[in-house]
Amino acid sequence: MKKLSLFFSLMMLAAFDARAFETSARNAILVDFETGTYLYAKNEADQMPPASMSKLMTVYILFDKLKSGLLSLDDEFTVSENAWRKGGAASGGSTMFLKIGESVKVDDLLRGIIIQSGNDACIVAAENIAGSEEDFAVMMNETAQKIGLKNSVFANSTGLPDENQLMSAEDLAILARAIIKDFGEYYHIFQEKEFTHNGIKQGNRNPLLYSMSGADGLKTGHTEEAGFCLTGSAVKNGRRLIEVIAGLESNKARSDEAERLMSYGFREFKNYTLFNKGDVVGVVPVWYGTQKEVEMIVPETVVKTLKKNGAKGYEFTLIYDEPLKAPVKKGSVVGKIKITSPEGDVQNINVVAAKDVSKVGVLKRAVENAKYYLKGK
Repeated sequence: MKKLSLFFSLMMLAAFDARAFETSARNAILVDFETGTYLYAKNEADQMPPASMSKLMTVYILFDKLKSGLLSLDDEFTVSENAWRKGGAASGGSTMFLKIGESVKVDDLLRGIIIQSGNDACIVAAENIAGSEEDFAVMMNETAQKIGLKNSVFANSTGLPDENQLMSAEDLAILARAIIKDFGEYYHIFQEKEFTHNGIKQGNRNPLLYSMSGADGLKTGHTEEAGFCLTGSAVKNGRRLIEVIAGLESNKARSDEAERLMSYGFREFKNYTLFNKGDVVGVVPVWYGTQKEVEMIVPETVVKTLKKNGAKGYEFTLIYDEPLKAPVKKGSVVGKIKITSPEGDVQNINVVAAKDVSKVGVLKRAVENAKYYLKGK
């Protein structure tokens, strides 16, 4: 096995210190959208009541059915008496002000859920998709497993208080990232600031939309047990961050902490390209090949989120076995780059063969064997 040290202009970058920021939120997480790096985390894996932030799972399922063609924005759902009683004007909670027996387009329901946080809109969607809110909750739990939510369990489509409705801040960040990544064609709804239905105009409750340039989502929440909560996203200079905060004592505290945490992420961190797709990092000899060596390249661009200022170095070591034995297939893994942070954390990146190398015939192999034997002597 051969090891070679690689040197880059990024050697002066430092890792981040999560202790550099503190928040009054009970649970919090700040994530870089592109790299998935956690820039800040506090009780992020703890289960908590998610309040209306759990509506993001209801939205995810609607988006997924739209994208797969099982639903269209013009499809109409009927409002049941159950949806009206549990989530309508009579309930006293967040509502779209739907009426019993009303037919409402999926397009409008989405805005009723996202902008108005309508509990009635969620129940209507659940009943018309799954037959009942209970069966829709089964669908929510199945979807949670599919997208990798480890600390979430759903009992309803709305986030109304239920001891069996729990999520973690980490899972909410994963869910938000999936919505943005998978359903870009519908995501623009989250940044709309108002929506009118049945003659009643309501504003988007997301404070970041009004206070921070580049903010474009996602969802607030509040119950007595959950406190004031927010799952938010913003873009600055082409870079997107996602945050989740929960357990705050007031609407103002939620607004202040949301902006403060997001600003911290944009101010203190930056994404650095360590390798571009196709970068050549070395050559490796090939035995019995029609070519004597083949270039090793990085198959995908590698980006890392790091603190903007610092003086600690990262170590890059290329590790591979030589020689390769022909035939060699283009794109096959032939080695790895070991990236070691100043704190000793290790990440490995595969490197692959840049081209095919065919195997020589029997006669040429015999010649190669003879050369190897004579050289060895």
